Amino acid sequence: MAGLADVHVVILAAGQGTRMKSQLPKVLHRVGGRPMIEYALRAADVVFPSTTTLIVGHRADMIRDRLAERGNFHFALQEPQLGTAHAVQQAESHLAGRKGTVILLSGDVPLLKASTLRRLLETHKNAGAAATVVTAVVDRPYGYGRIVRTKGRIARIVEERDAAANVRKIREINSGIYAFDLAPLFDALRAIASQNTQGEYYLTDLVAIYRRRRLPVETLLVENAQEIRGINSRTELAEVSSIVRQTKNEELMAAGVTIVDPATTYIDSDVEIGADTVIHPGVVIEGHTRIGSACEIQGSVRIRDSEIADRVRINNFCLIIGARVAEGASVGPFAHLRPETAVGEGAKIGNFVELKKTTMGPGSKANHLAYLGDATIGANVNVGAGTITCNYDGERKHATIIEDGAFIGSDTQLIAPVRVGKGAYVGAGSSITEDVPAGALAIARGRQSNIEGWVARKKGKKGTPAKR
Repeated sequence: MAGLADVHVVILAAGQGTRMKSQLPKVLHRVGGRPMIEYALRAADVVFPSTTTLIVGHRADMIRDRLAERGNFHFALQEPQLGTAHAVQQAESHLAGRKGTVILLSGDVPLLKASTLRRLLETHKNAGAAATVVTAVVDRPYGYGRIVRTKGRIARIVEERDAAANVRKIREINSGIYAFDLAPLFDALRAIASQNTQGEYYLTDLVAIYRRRRLPVETLLVENAQEIRGINSRTELAEVSSIVRQTKNEELMAAGVTIVDPATTYIDSDVEIGADTVIHPGVVIEGHTRIGSACEIQGSVRIRDSEIADRVRINNFCLIIGARVAEGASVGPFAHLRPETAVGEGAKIGNFVELKKTTMGPGSKANHLAYLGDATIGANVNVGAGTITCNYDGERKHATIIEDGAFIGSDTQLIAPVRVGKGAYVGAGSSITEDVPAGALAIARGRQSNIEGWVARKKGKKGTPAKR
């Protein structure tokens, strides 16, 4: 958008969203893994605005907290909420003394394409308009403001609640997305009255005011009405989320990813997956996860905010959160990788193994029924079934270090802090409380005693003869 200077974006996000029946502000409900307000903010970025102002009201503190790290826009508070025109007026102090074009977006319209926003700005500037309204033609216009035209030109916008029967038959609707010339905007907003069924100041009244003042108003018709679809209820949230998921799956499949059953595969918008990876049914991949090429993610796996390298196999029913898995490794089934875990190249994490804040070195194995927490495990280590790193003493977490080539026998307890040296062996059933030197064999278990005839004597005491 080089050359389109002095663009200012205003995003409306002050409404209560009463139909959502939620303590969470409507614009913080997630669509495709992101709060829906994020879609408006990312859409704003494509026109390289000089300023961005977010109008907040209901639960404004929650929205500020959620977006605190972004830091590239202003907040303006609308309190009380007296309608959309009143909301836009709250941005006046942030735009005082500036020139250019205001792009007005709604925080609950996540499907808007960047290309449409560019077209809006170009159409508005090329026409020299005071206002440009994005519209669409729909089969079921219920709930939307109607575009009333005279001799083909937009004359006014009538809200559903205030529309006569003949106006309600109009199928061209208002999207709530606009471009405005900044110079006449706020003076015209002050001319809007609240004489309507809601007793609010409607931004849509601006069109009729501009017409009376002989200021040019244009429209931009979008072909796909889904693009301007707003979210006002849990049902609409689910429907729009389904569209976002379908779009993401189609993008991935077009890029060479096999998704066996897209209908049961939930992949967030920011996820990256390499070509020739196969995703089986029931998989959920969330957040900022990156998955490499030629991987296989089997059914009922959930992965969030993790990095999976090339040629990794994730078997059924695994949970992977905030972890890294290196090339050629395998995980599961029924494994749990918790945050700050790293699985090395070619390593194997088997069924019912849990890793927490643990590094598993290249070629190492924990194939069965183990808990490894706060551990650093070297290369080519074998961890036997039932092994536990006892990392918590009731007050603090302690580290376990297992060096390259060590062998940990089944049902071992490693009482941290403890180190097992390079190439050392630990006998099965041991409770290790001291460091094991490199190349040593450690055995820490009670001596076995066999008491001959004990069973017969025990049964005899109860009056039950022993069987011969």
